[in-house]
Amino acid sequence: MARATPRNADLESDMATSAALTRRALFWLAAVVFVVAFLLVFSSILLPFVAGMVLAYFLDPVADWLERHGLSRLAATVLILVAFLVSFVLALMVIVPILATQFAGFAANLPGYLATLQALVTEFDPGWLERTIGVDAKSLREGLSGLISQGAGFLTGLFQSLWTSGLAIINIGGLLVVTPVVAFYMLLDWDRMIAKVDSWVPRDHVATVRRLATDINTATAGFLRGQGTLCIILGVMYAIGLTIVGLNFGLLIGLFAGLISFIPYIGSLVGLVLSVGVAFVQFWPDWTTVAVVAGIFFAGQFIEGNILQPKLVGKSVNLHPVWLMFALFAFGSLFGFVGLLLAVPASAAVAVLVRFAIARYLDSPLYRGHGPATDVVVDPAPRSE
Repeated sequence: MARATPRNADLESDMATSAALTRRALFWLAAVVFVVAFLLVFSSILLPFVAGMVLAYFLDPVADWLERHGLSRLAATVLILVAFLVSFVLALMVIVPILATQFAGFAANLPGYLATLQALVTEFDPGWLERTIGVDAKSLREGLSGLISQGAGFLTGLFQSLWTSGLAIINIGGLLVVTPVVAFYMLLDWDRMIAKVDSWVPRDHVATVRRLATDINTATAGFLRGQGTLCIILGVMYAIGLTIVGLNFGLLIGLFAGLISFIPYIGSLVGLVLSVGVAFVQFWPDWTTVAVVAGIFFAGQFIEGNILQPKLVGKSVNLHPVWLMFALFAFGSLFGFVGLLLAVPASAAVAVLVRFAIARYLDSPLYRGHGPATDVVVDPAPRSE
């Protein structure tokens, strides 16, 4: 009976490893296809359930803290949700009517603001640019007018989309009823659900799966809790600053700019353009006040980058801004508002899994080959003794 040579044994081992990897890849591919198909089919009814899951995930650390201080899980869940609902109702009664009034006024005055901006651009005579660098004044005015018109179209479409989405959210039957119920049961059973899912993991891979789940949870929690708190703080800062300056619709613009700051660079840029545009129309030719309005956003960016971001978010998120923006646009386009809620945890999970796959590839024979573990370094030139 012929014995297998070491080379044949290596080949058989590689074939077995390749077959196992193929089976795992097919399994996870089928799982991804199933999840995507499920979201596409049921995206129109998933919003209350996804919102309830996100709310439960967001509040789970508070429930754990209350448990450590003597409350039962049921008492902690009831206390948290009652406090959240009371705060939410108070916000609806106090803040939402003011914002609705400002939004209606801003939408009504937007055409007049844009016409005034176009008139200012048309009256501006950049003759010194033509004399200095040869820029044609007429072409410059036409280009700036066209840019303002395109910006007007973008803003109009953005606000219409937000208004339509808001109406769609309000008109979904039972949202305000179903979401708290889902959040209550999810928050009550969160630890038991995690333990049950953990018991389903194959025991040979449980340590790896737990490590990946911990990394995904760290990235997701760092963004949802840290960046969410940061957005609220920025929105309040911008709203207070613009209101003190006396900018029309300052509360609306400030809160809007802060709350969309989770989109890297886009939120602050949109808020800066909106506020400076309104300031030009309202305060022209008072350059000082316009500069103060712009300075509020520059100061907010400085505080965010040097104080709030390191303390609230830190380096635990580890999500590249371009990847995050792509995920937000892609999931929002595919699944609507539900996609926006799922974009961050999904992008965090994919980023962690890709990093894990790359690490495994770099440690595999496919990358290192079957040669010696340490490469032989050849001196390009003899060294003198």
